[in-house]
Amino acid sequence: MANPTSRLWRWTHRLAEAMPAGLLLASTLGHAAEPPPLPIARADGWQAGGHAPAANMAVYLEVSLNQTPYGAPHPFELRDGRLYASVATLRAIGFVLDGRDDGETLAPDSLPGVAVRYDASVQRVAIDAPLSLLSLATTRLNTPGADIPVASASPGLLLNYDFYASRDDRGDNTTAFAELRAFGLGGGVLSQTAVTRSYKTQGDPRRTDSVRLDSSWRWSKPESMFSVTVGDVISGQLDWSRPLRLGGVRIGRDFGLQPYRITTPLPTLLGEVSVPSAVDLYVNGIRQYSGEVAPGPFQLATIPGITGAGNAQLVVTDAFGRTRTLDFPFYAAQQLLAKGLSDWSLSVGLAREDYAVRSFSYGNEPLLSGDLRYGVSDRFTVEAHGEGGDGVVNAGAGGVWLLGRAGVVSASLAHGREGGDSGWLYAAAYNWSNGRFNFSADTQRTHGDYRDVASRYGLGAPRVSERAVISWSDSRLGSLGLSYVRLLYRGETPARYASATWSRSFGGRAALSLSYNQNLDRDEDRNVFLGFSLNLEDRDHRSTQLNVSVQRARDLDQGVIELTRPIPGDGGFGWRLQARGGDGEEGGLAEVGWLTGTGRFNLGLARQGDNDYGYASASGALVWMGGHVFASRNVSDAFAVVSTGVAGVPVLLENRPYGRTDRDGMLLVTPLNAWQRNRIGIDPMELPSDTKLDEVETQATPKDRAGTVVRFSIQKIRAAVLILHDAAGQALAVGTRVHGPGTDAVVGYDGEVYLESLQDHNDLRVDTPAGSCRVRFDYPADAQGIARIGPLPCTAQGSP
Repeated sequence: MANPTSRLWRWTHRLAEAMPAGLLLASTLGHAAEPPPLPIARADGWQAGGHAPAANMAVYLEVSLNQTPYGAPHPFELRDGRLYASVATLRAIGFVLDGRDDGETLAPDSLPGVAVRYDASVQRVAIDAPLSLLSLATTRLNTPGADIPVASASPGLLLNYDFYASRDDRGDNTTAFAELRAFGLGGGVLSQTAVTRSYKTQGDPRRTDSVRLDSSWRWSKPESMFSVTVGDVISGQLDWSRPLRLGGVRIGRDFGLQPYRITTPLPTLLGEVSVPSAVDLYVNGIRQYSGEVAPGPFQLATIPGITGAGNAQLVVTDAFGRTRTLDFPFYAAQQLLAKGLSDWSLSVGLAREDYAVRSFSYGNEPLLSGDLRYGVSDRFTVEAHGEGGDGVVNAGAGGVWLLGRAGVVSASLAHGREGGDSGWLYAAAYNWSNGRFNFSADTQRTHGDYRDVASRYGLGAPRVSERAVISWSDSRLGSLGLSYVRLLYRGETPARYASATWSRSFGGRAALSLSYNQNLDRDEDRNVFLGFSLNLEDRDHRSTQLNVSVQRARDLDQGVIELTRPIPGDGGFGWRLQARGGDGEEGGLAEVGWLTGTGRFNLGLARQGDNDYGYASASGALVWMGGHVFASRNVSDAFAVVSTGVAGVPVLLENRPYGRTDRDGMLLVTPLNAWQRNRIGIDPMELPSDTKLDEVETQATPKDRAGTVVRFSIQKIRAAVLILHDAAGQALAVGTRVHGPGTDAVVGYDGEVYLESLQDHNDLRVDTPAGSCRVRFDYPADAQGIARIGPLPCTAQGSP
């Protein structure tokens, strides 16, 4: 361990404090890894043919500093068997020589702790010096970059659909949801969603109605993480502000356009080493990084995705094989923005009213809403919100603070008014987690006649909204959670609930869960639930799940038993049987389902009380791209169409078999990650031997909710192995050159040569030591794969 009183320890500690998300690496690690002192070379001890170099001789030497690879030559002077260099040269190498003139000359080995070894035979000098005399650049390891792949979208249309129908003795009901997208024409994506319902009850005529849900056009610019949405949008993005549906325009930053960018502060380890070393980083016992570091200070960032308190372990192995291990606690918070990073949005439009009831119902007054988040430091992110319109003005500010390893706290204050009514909103939250124990609490209150724009078109903000959650998990005792919720609206009875949950898994196949929920203002309003599940796996490793539960809600008891064979994720058949009984309505159901490459389908019969009914559902997608129509499962994100021109070609997604091309040589591949590189390839091992591929793998980067065409060029070639003999019937010598149209090959053993792009009639020229000769032959019309032709005689030039 480092000596806390050392000067270098104090320097590193101050550096860690200057970096709010940084962590301290013991600075003496570099000194512990110093090599043993190297002897200062003298003229009488050099291995240079047994002769000492001439005195006062200028030399240019390649320099190695603290075991690093030799760099560019630097000027030195040899005086009476000792090396000298100017202060400017030593500074260029890495020495700190304060108070000295650049033109001054001195011997490096005259500095305290410096060892010099000069090899005259190769004109190299190895210098080893303590880090206290050096000023080396900080090496940054595992630094996240801003990788921005070039995304594309090919012209096309997509229709997602969800269909549900039911029928009983009293009538029938049919509901269909559809989403239509158009993309690849210009830089945006046009989207339209709608719901259609047709129903009939006994004695009444059939009624059919359709409702438009959302219509929008979205354009994005990944380089600046900027997006524009025109049409139906949702304003707001802060926890303490309320969103509102608008018909208008929304502009703002979208971090999803650069999925490889790290937006939150990363815990950072600081340290230094005096010789080249290997660095391994373990986070919570799992290795996250392995690399090498040059002598000098270094900075190592942990990986993203870690939330809460954790422990990092750094293992440094120096060039001499010595290992040092240091542990460092840290706390990572996803609610924060990295220093200097901003997130913002601005929305303007008319309020959307009667959503999902009427297609074109909008307010008359224009509304404006804006949000901003900015990372002031790695420990503090400031937030601001403002909105107005239809007589309402509202503005507020807040912040999120990282309290070291003590967790994250946030607070906000907003003021809103409408005419003569005005009031305040106060909000605060705190959370802490270490993976096993989690605690969070938040409160939001309004004072006076607080108004926001959402209040003009719906329920006002709650007077009090509070929540507290505590959870704890243990591999032997299970998981336990406690929660408290309080909600109070103006003019309504307050609601307070407390709940407790417990669950435990037994061997990964069975699980038991228990929950209790109590209304603290009404003793009779309580709910108790006990559930048990068991995974029954057959010989074919197909899973069948048994679920049994009992529940008491207020004064009603009910029990449920269910047996389910889930539908496999890669497609197949599944079913579900359920029976319910108790003080409430008795009933049950029987359901079967199929998942195919073209969609998901379900059929079922159910009984609820005295009502028996049957139902069916179907969901999937239709895609039109490249003049081809595909039927597939529901497509929620991006996708690709693979085009090979050859039927039956195996296609791989991230090195996993996905499917085979259809008779037109095309295959729809979904889902893909938008704005990211998705590895798509074909398996050449299952292709005929007489095919030629330009590439077997490529990276597809589609745009958001759009598709891109991925083309693989597969050409059928005429290839053959020729057996060539000379005029005497002997195999041509190894290395003989063979020339033809588009052909330049070399003869191998036994006179064999492999040629491609052969024609029906072929005329080749062969260069032999005895001169040139010609080979003429016809490609067999019935050849399969790579033909083997010969022996073929090579006749002299001019022979018929």
